[in-house]
Amino acid sequence: MSSLSIRIPESLHRSLRKISEKDHVSMNQFIASAIAEKITALETEDYLSLRASRGDKDRFISVLNKVKDTDPDEFDCNNG
Repeated sequence: MSSLSIRIPESLHRSLRKISEKDHVSMNQFIASAIAEKITALETEDYLSLRASRGDKDRFISVLNKVKDTDPDEFDCNNG
């Protein structure tokens, strides 16, 4: 495990302390979890952008055109 020293505003430190106590986790655990969450979000964004760039609208339309045009079943409709 690595060690990292950071400087954060006092107000952020107070909030960190309060929230980590409320969640019954150490500040280190909270920070590690927050970093992991942010990294995952950024990596997911990159992954989805890559997948989207490989998309082809004409192929998508071609696949949709293969689906039979029928009315939805009764249980598929939301009638309130």
